[in-house]
Amino acid sequence: FSLSCAEQTKKINYSKKFKNYSNKGFTLIYDEKLFKSKFINKKLNDRSLLIFNNALEKETPIRITNLINGKYLLAKVGINANYPLFYNSVVSKRIASELEINLNEPYIEIKTLNQKNSFIIAKAKTFDEEKEVANKVPVEEINIKNIANNENKNRVVTNKSKSKVSFKYIIKIADLYFEDSAKILKNKLLIEYDITNVKIKKMSKNSYRIYKGPFNNLDSIKREYINIIKLNFENIEIIKL
Repeated sequence: FSLSCAEQTKKINYSKKFKNYSNKGFTLIYDEKLFKSKFINKKLNDRSLLIFNNALEKETPIRITNLINGKYLLAKVGINANYPLFYNSVVSKRIASELEINLNEPYIEIKTLNQKNSFIIAKAKTFDEEKEVANKVPVEEINIKNIANNENKNRVVTNKSKSKVSFKYIIKIADLYFEDSAKILKNKLLIEYDITNVKIKKMSKNSYRIYKGPFNNLDSIKREYINIIKLNFENIEIIKL
Protein backbone atom coordinates (compact mmCIF):
# COMPACT_ATOMS: atom_id res chain seq x y z
CA PHE A 1 0.00 0.00 0.00
CA SER A 2 1.30 3.42 -0.88
CA LEU A 3 0.71 6.20 1.62
CA SER A 4 0.31 9.94 1.23
CA CYS A 5 0.71 12.78 3.71
CA ALA A 6 -3.04 13.38 3.52
CA GLU A 7 -3.61 10.01 5.14
CA GLN A 8 -1.86 10.90 8.37
CA THR A 9 -3.73 10.24 11.58
CA LYS A 10 -5.71 13.00 13.23
CA LYS A 11 -7.29 12.99 16.66
CA ILE A 12 -10.24 10.60 16.79
CA ASN A 13 -12.33 10.44 19.94
CA TYR A 14 -12.48 6.69 20.53
CA SER A 15 -14.18 5.66 23.74
CA LYS A 16 -11.61 2.93 24.54
CA LYS A 17 -14.26 1.15 26.59
CA PHE A 18 -15.12 -1.66 24.20
CA LYS A 19 -15.73 -4.94 26.04
CA ASN A 20 -16.88 -6.91 23.01
CA TYR A 21 -15.04 -5.11 20.23
CA SER A 22 -14.94 -6.46 16.70
CA ASN A 23 -13.74 -4.61 13.62
CA LYS A 24 -13.06 -5.66 10.04
CA GLY A 25 -10.73 -3.60 7.90
CA PHE A 26 -7.29 -3.27 6.38
CA THR A 27 -4.18 -3.47 8.52
CA LEU A 28 -0.84 -1.79 7.94
CA ILE A 29 2.26 -3.96 8.22
CA TYR A 30 4.97 -2.19 10.18
CA ASP A 31 8.21 -1.28 8.47
CA GLU A 32 11.05 0.87 9.76
CA LYS A 33 10.69 3.09 6.68
CA LEU A 34 7.19 4.05 7.81
CA PHE A 35 8.57 5.21 11.16
CA LYS A 36 11.40 7.18 9.58
CA SER A 37 8.94 8.79 7.16
CA LYS A 38 6.69 9.70 10.14
CA PHE A 39 3.70 7.76 8.83
CA ILE A 40 3.83 5.96 12.19
CA ASN A 41 5.11 7.69 15.32
CA LYS A 42 6.00 4.59 17.36
CA LYS A 43 8.32 1.66 16.68
CA LEU A 44 7.14 -1.95 16.60
CA ASN A 45 9.52 -4.88 16.93
CA ASP A 46 9.47 -7.20 13.92
CA ARG A 47 9.04 -10.22 16.23
CA SER A 48 6.37 -8.66 18.42
CA LEU A 49 2.93 -10.09 19.14
CA LEU A 50 1.69 -6.60 19.97
CA ILE A 51 -0.35 -4.46 17.60
CA PHE A 52 -1.24 -0.78 17.41
CA ASN A 53 -4.99 -0.17 17.71
CA ASN A 54 -6.31 3.11 19.06
CA ALA A 55 -9.82 1.86 19.81
CA LEU A 56 -8.71 -0.47 22.61
CA GLU A 57 -6.82 -0.12 25.87
CA LYS A 58 -3.20 -1.17 26.14
CA GLU A 59 -2.73 -4.85 27.06
CA THR A 60 -6.17 -5.84 25.74
CA PRO A 61 -5.99 -9.47 24.53
CA ILE A 62 -7.33 -9.90 21.01
CA ARG A 63 -7.69 -12.37 18.19
CA ILE A 64 -6.50 -11.30 14.74
CA THR A 65 -7.95 -13.18 11.78
CA ASN A 66 -6.79 -12.96 8.19
CA LEU A 67 -10.21 -12.90 6.54
CA ILE A 68 -8.78 -13.89 3.17
CA ASN A 69 -7.43 -17.28 4.26
CA GLY A 70 -8.97 -17.85 7.70
CA LYS A 71 -5.72 -17.99 9.67
CA TYR A 72 -5.71 -16.37 13.09
CA LEU A 73 -3.58 -15.88 16.17
CA LEU A 74 -3.82 -14.24 19.58
CA ALA A 75 -2.05 -11.00 20.40
CA LYS A 76 -2.27 -7.94 22.62
CA VAL A 77 -2.79 -4.24 22.04
CA GLY A 78 0.34 -2.15 22.54
CA ILE A 79 0.75 1.53 23.30
CA ASN A 80 -1.19 4.20 21.43
CA ALA A 81 0.35 5.26 18.14
CA ASN A 82 -0.47 7.62 15.32
CA TYR A 83 -0.91 5.92 11.96
CA PRO A 84 -3.02 6.59 8.83
CA LEU A 85 -6.75 6.70 9.52
CA PHE A 86 -7.59 4.21 6.80
CA TYR A 87 -6.12 1.26 8.70
CA ASN A 88 -7.76 -0.42 11.69
CA SER A 89 -4.38 -1.45 13.10
CA VAL A 90 -0.65 -1.81 12.61
CA VAL A 91 0.80 -5.31 12.90
CA SER A 92 4.35 -6.61 13.09
CA LYS A 93 6.12 -8.50 10.32
CA ARG A 94 5.90 -11.63 12.46
CA ILE A 95 2.11 -11.44 12.65
CA ALA A 96 1.89 -10.70 8.93
CA SER A 97 4.11 -13.68 8.16
CA GLU A 98 2.31 -16.16 10.40
CA LEU A 99 -1.09 -15.14 9.08
CA GLU A 100 0.20 -14.97 5.49
CA ILE A 101 -1.29 -11.52 5.04
CA ASN A 102 -1.36 -10.37 1.43
CA LEU A 103 0.25 -6.94 1.08
CA ASN A 104 -2.20 -6.10 -1.70
CA GLU A 105 -5.25 -7.06 0.36
CA PRO A 106 -4.38 -7.11 4.09
CA TYR A 107 -7.98 -7.63 5.19
CA ILE A 108 -8.29 -8.68 8.83
CA GLU A 109 -10.68 -8.82 11.75
CA ILE A 110 -9.72 -7.72 15.25
CA LYS A 111 -11.85 -9.15 18.04
CA THR A 112 -11.50 -8.89 21.80
CA LEU A 113 -11.42 -12.19 23.65
CA ASN A 114 -14.36 -13.15 25.80
CA GLN A 115 -13.12 -13.40 29.38
CA LYS A 116 -15.19 -16.56 29.87
CA ASN A 117 -12.93 -18.35 27.38
CA SER A 118 -9.94 -17.53 29.57
CA PHE A 119 -7.49 -17.33 26.68
CA ILE A 120 -4.54 -14.96 26.91
CA ILE A 121 -1.25 -14.57 25.14
CA ALA A 122 1.80 -15.88 26.96
CA LYS A 123 4.19 -13.05 27.81
CA ALA A 124 6.09 -11.83 24.77
CA LYS A 125 9.70 -12.95 24.63
CA THR A 126 12.53 -10.61 23.78
CA PHE A 127 13.89 -10.61 20.26
CA ASP A 128 17.06 -12.48 21.27
CA GLU A 129 15.07 -15.21 23.02
CA GLU A 130 12.77 -15.62 20.07
CA LYS A 131 15.65 -16.14 17.66
CA GLU A 132 16.35 -19.43 19.44
CA VAL A 133 12.68 -20.40 19.55
CA ALA A 134 12.24 -19.63 15.86
CA ASN A 135 14.82 -22.26 14.98
CA LYS A 136 12.85 -24.96 16.79
CA VAL A 137 9.17 -24.13 16.33
CA PRO A 138 7.44 -23.99 12.92
CA VAL A 139 6.10 -20.54 12.14
CA GLU A 140 2.60 -21.98 11.67
CA GLU A 141 2.35 -22.71 15.41
CA ILE A 142 1.75 -20.27 18.26
CA ASN A 143 1.64 -20.82 22.00
CA ILE A 144 -1.45 -19.81 23.95
CA LYS A 145 -2.34 -20.29 27.59
CA ASN A 146 -5.69 -21.55 28.88
CA ILE A 147 -6.21 -20.10 32.36
CA ALA A 148 -9.27 -22.25 32.99
CA ASN A 149 -7.28 -25.48 33.23
CA ASN A 150 -3.83 -23.92 33.67
CA GLU A 151 -2.38 -25.86 30.76
CA ASN A 152 -0.24 -24.65 27.87
CA LYS A 153 -1.45 -25.71 24.47
CA ASN A 154 -0.18 -25.37 20.94
CA ARG A 155 -2.76 -24.52 18.35
CA VAL A 156 -1.94 -25.11 14.72
CA VAL A 157 -4.02 -22.79 12.58
CA THR A 158 -4.87 -24.35 9.27
CA ASN A 159 -5.10 -22.43 6.04
CA LYS A 160 -8.44 -22.36 4.29
CA SER A 161 -8.65 -22.41 0.52
CA LYS A 162 -7.46 -19.14 -0.95
CA SER A 163 -10.14 -16.73 -1.96
CA LYS A 164 -10.64 -16.23 -5.67
CA VAL A 165 -13.17 -13.45 -5.20
CA SER A 166 -12.25 -10.13 -6.79
CA PHE A 167 -11.61 -6.94 -4.81
CA LYS A 168 -15.08 -5.71 -3.80
CA TYR A 169 -15.79 -3.92 -0.51
CA ILE A 170 -18.28 -1.61 1.16
CA ILE A 171 -17.84 0.85 4.03
CA LYS A 172 -20.30 0.02 6.79
CA ILE A 173 -21.18 3.28 8.52
CA ALA A 174 -23.72 1.95 11.02
CA ASP A 175 -26.29 -0.75 11.71
CA LEU A 176 -29.52 0.68 13.15
CA TYR A 177 -32.63 -0.90 14.65
CA PHE A 178 -35.28 1.22 12.90
CA GLU A 179 -35.61 1.97 9.19
CA ASP A 180 -36.69 5.55 9.95
CA SER A 181 -33.50 6.10 11.93
CA ALA A 182 -31.47 4.82 8.99
CA LYS A 183 -33.22 7.24 6.62
CA ILE A 184 -32.62 10.16 8.99
CA LEU A 185 -28.92 9.33 9.20
CA LYS A 186 -28.64 8.97 5.44
CA ASN A 187 -30.16 12.43 4.92
CA LYS A 188 -27.96 13.94 7.61
CA LEU A 189 -24.82 12.56 5.96
CA LEU A 190 -25.87 14.15 2.67
CA ILE A 191 -27.06 17.53 3.96
CA GLU A 192 -24.58 18.21 6.76
CA TYR A 193 -21.47 16.36 5.57
CA ASP A 194 -21.93 16.18 1.78
CA ILE A 195 -21.47 12.41 1.77
CA THR A 196 -23.35 11.20 -1.30
CA ASN A 197 -24.51 7.82 -2.62
CA VAL A 198 -25.12 6.39 0.84
CA LYS A 199 -27.32 3.29 0.74
CA ILE A 200 -29.57 1.42 3.16
CA LYS A 201 -29.89 -2.36 3.23
CA LYS A 202 -32.32 -4.35 5.36
CA MET A 203 -30.19 -7.00 7.06
CA SER A 204 -32.97 -8.53 9.16
CA LYS A 205 -36.32 -7.64 10.68
CA ASN A 206 -34.76 -5.14 13.09
CA SER A 207 -31.45 -4.27 11.46
CA TYR A 208 -30.82 -1.68 8.76
CA ARG A 209 -27.30 -1.13 7.45
CA ILE A 210 -26.14 2.30 6.28
CA TYR A 211 -23.19 1.90 3.95
CA LYS A 212 -21.35 3.25 0.96
CA GLY A 213 -20.05 1.26 -1.97
CA PRO A 214 -19.22 -1.16 -3.39
CA PHE A 215 -15.65 -0.19 -4.19
CA ASN A 216 -13.60 -2.13 -6.70
CA ASN A 217 -10.17 -0.67 -6.05
CA LEU A 218 -8.12 0.44 -3.08
CA ASP A 219 -7.71 4.11 -3.99
CA SER A 220 -11.45 4.77 -4.21
CA ILE A 221 -12.26 3.14 -0.88
CA LYS A 222 -9.39 4.99 0.81
CA ARG A 223 -10.70 8.39 -0.28
CA GLU A 224 -14.22 7.73 0.97
CA TYR A 225 -13.12 6.06 4.19
CA ILE A 226 -10.96 9.01 5.23
CA ASN A 227 -13.98 11.33 4.86
CA ILE A 228 -16.30 9.05 6.81
CA ILE A 229 -13.96 8.09 9.67
CA LYS A 230 -13.60 11.76 10.62
CA LEU A 231 -17.28 11.78 11.64
CA ASN A 232 -16.33 9.80 14.77
CA PHE A 233 -18.90 7.05 14.42
CA GLU A 234 -18.20 4.38 17.00
CA ASN A 235 -17.21 1.41 14.84
CA ILE A 236 -16.97 1.97 11.09
CA GLU A 237 -15.97 -1.20 9.25
CA ILE A 238 -14.85 -2.29 5.81
CA ILE A 239 -16.83 -5.32 4.68
CA LYS A 240 -15.80 -7.66 1.87
CA LEU A 241 -18.63 -8.73 -0.45
